[in-house]
Amino acid sequence: MPDYKSFETERLLLKPTSEEDAQFILELLNTPKWIAFIGDRNVKTIEDAKDYIEKRITAQFNKVGFGNYTVIRKSDGNKVGSCGLYDREGLEGVDIGFAFLPQFEKKGYAYESASKVLDIAINEFSINEINAITVKENIASQQLLVKIGLTFDKMINIPNDEEELMLYRLRTNH
Repeated sequence: MPDYKSFETERLLLKPTSEEDAQFILELLNTPKWIAFIGDRNVKTIEDAKDYIEKRITAQFNKVGFGNYTVIRKSDGNKVGSCGLYDREGLEGVDIGFAFLPQFEKKGYAYESASKVLDIAINEFSINEINAITVKENIASQQLLVKIGLTFDKMINIPNDEEELMLYRLRTNH
């Protein structure tokens, strides 16, 4: 993978997710909230995680130059979550998303990393339409999306998913 840029906030390092994050991705994708709110990605082994990273994350970085960032706490090097920009089928613009391990929730890391990712979307990548999708049950995600400046737009369906999703949107004049 070419050397894609990492980003920093006061407490966090956002590093492009790579194969060395396979153990972390395996853990994150199998948390109860990931499975309930994002969906089972059928990643059950380290090999599955490496394959997921290569086909879903590295492939997007190579195609568009941005993607999923592993969120690392600077104070101790712990991988706490992921946050990124996704070129998602069925959505115009770019999708912002985030997920954190349960033990690192409610500490402001999602807000801190999502705010930074939104900033780089606009100022580094000149993206002028940021979207986010979430299930109706994920109130915490909806609140965070509003807090970083997105507003609810409408209910949508995306390809290969029967569940109706809430679409949040932010358009900039960049």
